[in-house]
Amino acid sequence: MSVYIDTSAFYAVVDASDSNHQSAVLTWKHLLDRDEVLFTSNYVVAEMVALLHHRFGTKIVRRFVGDNLPAVFVRWVDQATHDAALGAMLSTRGKRGPSLVDYVSFETINRNKIDSVFAYDRRFEDRGFNLVGSQP
Repeated sequence: MSVYIDTSAFYAVVDASDSNHQSAVLTWKHLLDRDEVLFTSNYVVAEMVALLHHRFGTKIVRRFVGDNLPAVFVRWVDQATHDAALGAMLSTRGKRGPSLVDYVSFETINRNKIDSVFAYDRRFEDRGFNLVGSQP
């Protein structure tokens, strides 16, 4: 099975104070133990690094990059995926909704025929993706 890892899941694994931390760590270990093929996008990596750097500093970013990221294949977003994601985001109404990173994730999952998503963001479930792990 192939599993896409969202920022919300990575963050829950890294931040012990996150409300989903315990279930995220269990799910992460389960995915690694089962040798699942794990994917993310470079947009998720950029978002995660920025978030960790802002909240915790370089030491935690270094730990994430050294401990978690090597287990995941990073799909680099091409122009077509970026353009499709940006177009989808701009076609939504209102001020709230999925971010550009979310839309890039949706496109990446669909274009790469990824089976499931490890996320604590209900927008993935709302889009019909199969979520793995314990959800809130």
